Amino acid sequence: MAALAAASGSHVFWITSRAAGLVALILASGSVGLGVSMSGRLVKGRGPDLRVLHEALSIAAMAAIALHAVALLGDSYFHPSIADLTIPFVRDYKQPYMALGIIAGWGLVALGLSFYARTRIGIARWRVLHRFTALAWILGVVHALGEGTDSGRAWFLAITAIAVIPTLALVFARLARPRRKVSAAGAARAARASG
Repeated sequence: MAALAAASGSHVFWITSRAAGLVALILASGSVGLGVSMSGRLVKGRGPDLRVLHEALSIAAMAAIALHAVALLGDSYFHPSIADLTIPFVRDYKQPYMALGIIAGWGLVALGLSFYARTRIGIARWRVLHRFTALAWILGVVHALGEGTDSGRAWFLAITAIAVIPTLALVFARLARPRRKVSAAGAARAARASG
């Protein structure tokens, strides 16, 4: 990687981080949109089981988030510390957007990985906890629009709109729908169905 950085200048880390951030935004938008669709009546009981795709998008988004942060460690202009990239408000750079990105990143990773501890957490509690993924995703969108190097460019806004607007519409539609009570038997069936 050092040879690549020398050949293309120190910008390779900045470019890698920018690309990984955009990929993370697209993947997280797809994962959240799919998750919201699966949790509602939109695709439930119709068509193929989309849980594996949802999980794959989530894992890929977490990897892109990690690359987005780690690549910045090699950037000679920004030159952040590990604390700058992992603890909100440590670095006074484009605040509050950098802090929102850190909170969003940790939130998406923690909530995504909580899937693997859902039986220990309890399925009903995990479902409530997992709903906060949409909030972490929204914080990530705000981070991208507020801090991103390309945030004012037409191509970036177009890609962001294509990735974000459908998912945002699904989130708002889900929030607008009245909540229904789930019986104990219904919760048990849902627990068995989710794995």
